[in-house]
Amino acid sequence: MEKTDKPWGHEELLVKTESYAMKKITIDPGHRMSLQYHEKKEETIYVISGCLIVWKSEEFLDHITIQPGDIYHVKPKQVHRFGSPDDTSTVIMECSTTELEDVVRLADDYNRN
Repeated sequence: MEKTDKPWGHEELLVKTESYAMKKITIDPGHRMSLQYHEKKEETIYVISGCLIVWKSEEFLDHITIQPGDIYHVKPKQVHRFGSPDDTSTVIMECSTTELEDVVRLADDYNRN
């Protein structure tokens, strides 16, 4: 297992094969990932605990909330941003294709490129 600290929490790469990758991701309370899309990467998200806030654009109110046990699918070129509510962390599993560096950031709270 490979753990990577991020400004919004951390991710643990559980497995990467020629066909798929699986990560356990923890988003700290009140934090969110970058608004992004992937050219080729496709991912399926399973919410383990907490509530996952999913933005579909830069508009603050353009979001849905995913509950524990729910699944969210992200297709290539689909704009998305994941976050956690202010009062609790969110833990998700991400199963995806293997293009882990395929991230096009459109906006970021931590000024990353």
